[in-house]
Amino acid sequence: MRTPRRVLFVTHNVPRAPGDAAGSFVLRLAVALQLGGIRVDIVAPGAPDVPETDWIEGVRITRVAYASPSRMTLAYEGTMAEKVRHSWGARWALLQLLLALRRATGEALEQARREDDPYGALHVHWWFPAGLALWRLRATRGMPRVLTMHGSDVRLASGIPVSHPVMRTVLRDMTHRAVVSHWMAAAVSRMARDLPVEVAPMPIDLAQFTPPPAGAPREGILFVGRLNAQKGVADLLRAVAHPALRAVPITIVGDGPDATALRELAATQHLGDRVTWLPAVPHGHLSTLYRRAALVCMPSRSEGLGLVAVEAQACGTPVVGYADGGLLDVVQTGPGRGRLVAAGSVEALAEAMASVLGEAAAAERLALRDAMLDRFAPARVAAGYAAMYAMNLGPGEAA
Repeated sequence: MRTPRRVLFVTHNVPRAPGDAAGSFVLRLAVALQLGGIRVDIVAPGAPDVPETDWIEGVRITRVAYASPSRMTLAYEGTMAEKVRHSWGARWALLQLLLALRRATGEALEQARREDDPYGALHVHWWFPAGLALWRLRATRGMPRVLTMHGSDVRLASGIPVSHPVMRTVLRDMTHRAVVSHWMAAAVSRMARDLPVEVAPMPIDLAQFTPPPAGAPREGILFVGRLNAQKGVADLLRAVAHPALRAVPITIVGDGPDATALRELAATQHLGDRVTWLPAVPHGHLSTLYRRAALVCMPSRSEGLGLVAVEAQACGTPVVGYADGGLLDVVQTGPGRGRLVAAGSVEALAEAMASVLGEAAAAERLALRDAMLDRFAPARVAAGYAAMYAMNLGPGEAA
């Protein structure tokens, strides 16, 4: 196998500025690959007040205008499906986004060839929209084409059966298909039985997400994520009304369509000032919140992987959640660690949180970080993807 010297990423989600949480794992992989000697460029959609060409942590990002600034709001916020479902204007903007990504990718590949510095592989993130945008793009023929599915794209296809043939067509056009958890691998296999997929998670910044000093106080329950039904915040609010958790403070970090309804639910549960509501914070600030919390609660369903769980455990913070989705891959359970309970069982969720809060096991919490290092260290993840890029390279495509 020969490793390519240059790889092009195409995605609809990547940080818009240093510290932005949007698609941070995509940037983390790009940085790790560059440290390993593979140059990475990224093509992504444009956004209001974001430069067309930017460098973040040494990675060049080209953002493609696909509509007027007021219409370029589909990417980065995790609301693309909601907007397209309810607005004809958003549907038109989506079509423009697909065409713009396709055109920009073709131009980037052709320019690199003209400059005698070709890309050795293409790495597409999410089958929808980027994978669909690049279907059968002539400029990608003859090169390794890696697709990573991250969760939202698989959930979207799972909920829309008529999309399965489209998804299979996109996946078949790739030379390598990856997902970030075994749950996702099973879900994709149900929709595309004849197409093999590999489990290859994304990395996290293990230098940023570290445990607090020994003996540092920890208090309360922390939730980080989008405020929507899939993330299960309503179940968390009902669980913390349990008598065993009566005096425990809760911090909820995030924004989303259910924000108002969740605040109303907190009031009906008589949680009073026990709940602190914070908007989505810069990614770099999350580590401080993880280190202060006694546990992180993730009552989500169909989680692609659960990078919040990975980040929290890298900080030595146990995770309590539902035994569903990618959390089955990452949450470390047992005495001094976290718990997974049956999805939808609010009573079991409350009891599990009370149990974890009653334990003090510093050694086990440090072991949480070791488990995350073993799977999500950037150099380790980058080496796995570099091996995919190196397969089936032609003579002119490798260093």
